[in-house]
Amino acid sequence: MPLANIVIEFIHKGGPIMYPILVVSAFALCVLVERIFWWLRLASKSDAKQLDRVYESLEAGDLAKAIAESQNASDPVVRMIHHGLHHRKSSMQGALEVAAGQELRGAGRFLGAMDTIVTLAPLLGLLGTVTGIMGSFTSIGGSELAVEKVTGGIGEALIATAAGLGIAIGTLVPMNYFHSRLAALKFDLEAAANNVLILAAQHGFDKVGVKA
Repeated sequence: MPLANIVIEFIHKGGPIMYPILVVSAFALCVLVERIFWWLRLASKSDAKQLDRVYESLEAGDLAKAIAESQNASDPVVRMIHHGLHHRKSSMQGALEVAAGQELRGAGRFLGAMDTIVTLAPLLGLLGTVTGIMGSFTSIGGSELAVEKVTGGIGEALIATAAGLGIAIGTLVPMNYFHSRLAALKFDLEAAANNVLILAAQHGFDKVGVKA
């Protein structure tokens, strides 16, 4: 039997609740694919050598070179540093915080949606369990005892439960991984911001009126 027919039969046996579960699974798959490619792109943009060059320029007191080195950067940490150096005359710390917040906002995108999927999918499966069992009891209480209807209701309950749990488990693992990557990025941004503020204070780059 073709795989497509097996899936269609599986959905049919799972009852009406399988349709919202199917929608949730499709949304979860889209989110997972989008997040995986986003983090892969971010990993390809990381440039430790460029970051080191920016630090070396700041340590040497060459602000103009540091700004030039960090300009048009693809690395999120270097982008944050450039934003802070570019707005040093107003508030370097504030500019660094704003830039870091923007980077973290992009990194944390859809994590709330994934958390909702992890909670919603098992609940939909539980709802399918309830409706399936209700169908079985309705068949038992009818004028004619239909064994097929009873077993069909139990099967519907089990299929819906398994589908809901499968979606939740399949989303929970990558969600926790993305949370760990977000925490690591947050640490890198905070560490870089503190280093820049220390170097800026040493050379007076954070003072209003200092020329590049």
